[in-house]
Amino acid sequence: MSIALLLEMAVSGDPHRLAVVDRGTRFTTTELSRFASGGAGVIGTAGVQHVAYVGTGGHMLPLLIFSSARAATPFTPLNYRLSAAGLQQLIGRLPEPLVVADPEFVELVAGAGKRVMTSEEFTQAASAAEPHEEFADPDEVAIVLFTSGTTSQPKAVELTHNNLTGYVTGTVEFGSADADDAALVCVPPYHIAGVGAALSNLYAGRRIVYQCKFDPREWARLVRDERVTSATVVPTMLDRIIAELEASPTDLPTLRTLAYGGSKVSLPLVRKTIAMLPHVGMVNAYGLTETSSTIAVLTPEDHRMAYAATEEAVSRRLASVGRPVPGIEVQIRDENGAVRPAGQPGELFVRGPQVSGRYTGIGSVLDADGWFPTRDTATLDDDGYLFIGGRSDDTIIRGGENIAPAEVEDVLVEHPNVREAVVVGVDDPQWGQIIVAVVVPEQGAEIDVEDLSEFVRKALRGSRTPDRIEIVEQLPTTDTGKVLRREIIRQLSENLRSAT
Repeated sequence: MSIALLLEMAVSGDPHRLAVVDRGTRFTTTELSRFASGGAGVIGTAGVQHVAYVGTGGHMLPLLIFSSARAATPFTPLNYRLSAAGLQQLIGRLPEPLVVADPEFVELVAGAGKRVMTSEEFTQAASAAEPHEEFADPDEVAIVLFTSGTTSQPKAVELTHNNLTGYVTGTVEFGSADADDAALVCVPPYHIAGVGAALSNLYAGRRIVYQCKFDPREWARLVRDERVTSATVVPTMLDRIIAELEASPTDLPTLRTLAYGGSKVSLPLVRKTIAMLPHVGMVNAYGLTETSSTIAVLTPEDHRMAYAATEEAVSRRLASVGRPVPGIEVQIRDENGAVRPAGQPGELFVRGPQVSGRYTGIGSVLDADGWFPTRDTATLDDDGYLFIGGRSDDTIIRGGENIAPAEVEDVLVEHPNVREAVVVGVDDPQWGQIIVAVVVPEQGAEIDVEDLSEFVRKALRGSRTPDRIEIVEQLPTTDTGKVLRREIIRQLSENLRSAT
């Protein structure tokens, strides 16, 4: 099934429904469909093999997704925060692309691809072009997304029409939203969550409200003024939203669901959010680019039960990512490939129609039975709740003992003076690696290193207590909130070398 059919279904369900709100631009389902058909005509006459987009998103994201789909041409939104050299390098890996760029990024991509158009030029051309509709083979590539590339050259993940529609139809009921439902989307267009939000909200029948440049105060205003009922954020955004609501209390009467994901969220922040917004259902969504977005969900009811529970087995679920979505199978395997029982850690493998596991120039990394190695360490409890321990590459080996950074981080952030914490392994001639904790204090708080070490020691064995604790003002992260562990290790290693 082509993703183009998702838009056709939305039009047939309600041709007059307001589908997209982006500042002054508002599209009904019919208007979006008309522009997408014209956009497909623009792409078809350009004679290109790919479409790339450099911009902040908003209405341009669904417009280009569906224009490309109706032209049976793969589409790639790129990280507009990259340098000109970085963007040119990624565009150079795409076959004869049409590059569409927001005006402020046109100079960065000048001369790239087969042709460069501004967003306004593409939209104007789409409004005048002859409509074009071509249905791609469902097994053909619909979207290509580049991984963040924080430790190596970015990989180009290929998602087929079947992968994406498998995700949407497997997790969302068509037309299930109420007439007034609206979803606020502020995740970047080049992130799988941005692509997934455009497809799933349109299919469900929610009005999509875009915030292209995140600001917590403006976010709260949009929720209030646009009567937003659901929103999706990454952890750094959630932290800033809660800080803003603490400083300037604002009623959000229509907000019913707040989803978070993309990287780990500390339990203190989750608890604070639940306490501050008791009428809002929290959703923890876990997924990867290679899985076409979400593969596991901790539902609002799961959050409420875990938050209120006195039984440890239930309360600890607040730290989980919930249970697999329909159509997704999961396994936890040891280093030899054997499936581990409940409660035993290992590497997470997933399988299902939405799972791609395919990269341009590399091919598929699925095993013979269709399982994808996520490279995340994880455990499953007896009730099927999934707990993510972090990337397998991040495991610290100190004196021959394997230590999951998340185990130590979860204790550190419970200290009242700690706002954020990341734990890494740094090479050491005696132990192989030592445990180094890098922590950010709460605003106005001071951290006593000995006191914090003792706090960890009371909760964990002495071998898991950090050998060093570094206090910093902020952690280096990607723009989607993922901590740059390799950058932290590099800085720590340089500091240690200069001190010897």
